[in-house]
Amino acid sequence: MNSREQFSDTKSQKSIEHFLHTRKQSEAFCQPLEVEDYGLQAIAETSPAKWHLAHTSWFFETFILKPYEKGFKHFQSKYEYLFNSYYNGVGEQFLRSNRGLLSRPTVKEVYQYRENITQRIAQLLNTKSNDSSRIQELLILGINHEQQHQELFFTDLLFNWYQNPLLPVYQKPKQTAVNADFKDTHWLSQKGGLTTIGANDVSNEFIFDNESPQHQCFLNAFEIQNRLVTNQEFLEFIQDSGYKRPEFWLSDGWAAVQQHQWQAPLYWQNKGNRWYQYGLNGLNELEMAAPVCHISAYEADAYARWYGARLPTEAEWESVAQHKTLKQANFVESMNLAPLASESEQFFGDVWEWTSSAYSPYPGFKAPEGAVGEYNGKFMCNQLVLKGGSCVTSHSHIRSSYRNFFYPEARWQFSGLRLARDL
Repeated sequence: MNSREQFSDTKSQKSIEHFLHTRKQSEAFCQPLEVEDYGLQAIAETSPAKWHLAHTSWFFETFILKPYEKGFKHFQSKYEYLFNSYYNGVGEQFLRSNRGLLSRPTVKEVYQYRENITQRIAQLLNTKSNDSSRIQELLILGINHEQQHQELFFTDLLFNWYQNPLLPVYQKPKQTAVNADFKDTHWLSQKGGLTTIGANDVSNEFIFDNESPQHQCFLNAFEIQNRLVTNQEFLEFIQDSGYKRPEFWLSDGWAAVQQHQWQAPLYWQNKGNRWYQYGLNGLNELEMAAPVCHISAYEADAYARWYGARLPTEAEWESVAQHKTLKQANFVESMNLAPLASESEQFFGDVWEWTSSAYSPYPGFKAPEGAVGEYNGKFMCNQLVLKGGSCVTSHSHIRSSYRNFFYPEARWQFSGLRLARDL
């Protein structure tokens, strides 16, 4: 065996281990659930835990087993329809808003489905074929896809549970509240000029197609805060009637405030003139030094205007963050499952950071051919970019070029903000 073959075999083995670890991790995250929790769906935008478990298996079955497994047969032919999220190139999909009505297949049957697909993928990966390179590419995409759904599992579960007056608790708080004051806020000054953002698929590091191609863009001189906006700071905006003053709000944002009667971030509750916040660790007194979380882009923008600043653009944020470290960031591996007060700059982890940039294709972007090309490209309209990852994002999943995207009114994601302003 030559050195190239040895390298290929080593890479393949690592991929198998990563695949198996990711599959087991999804199931481990479900351990605190009762069977009644698996089917909850409060709104169309949130999916039941059971659906996440099945859909990620559907992805591996559809894009790897179906085209590459010898003698392929569906585990259950109707699953191709039931658990297809939005891939029109694959076929029709069960109505998204009705996923919570799928009492069958049962939770037990979904786990049987997962086990079957996991075993067949592992067997396929151990088989030499002329398609091994393409299978490896799809495998890594599938792993990253499942990591995204692990994050959605937590965000969706939290929102679904919030509809229950009992306010279910996923776990007890792992870390006690931090009451210490932050170090002094300061601004990181950045010179104007050309900067390079994005990433190219030229190394062994995975990237999503929407992160490419790497390209240059021109930035005017700006400055960005060294840390995230805290609950205490956002509370000052509320106390200054921020939700009642239209001068701070974009037109669509003000309409959303009126329609939904927003008065504070999602999951905040005021009881006896004390503020509390519901999370996966239960209902606890608001931790003032922690980053504000579960706010829409409209709220982030309104706060920035009230402060006399603005949201950073995607290019501004990335130009600074690409020189920062992910070490000691608060990702899902810590199992805090909540944003934490920190002395660090928190460019990664804790909360996704809203930017003012539209989610649109980079110059020269081309979506991959086939149904898998629908993964990112077709959503490049009417959404905004978020950067940095959150407390329920996997550490191995994030990087400075990563582009998350949501509609500006979305609040159930772990989303917050950092301020910027022109120089």
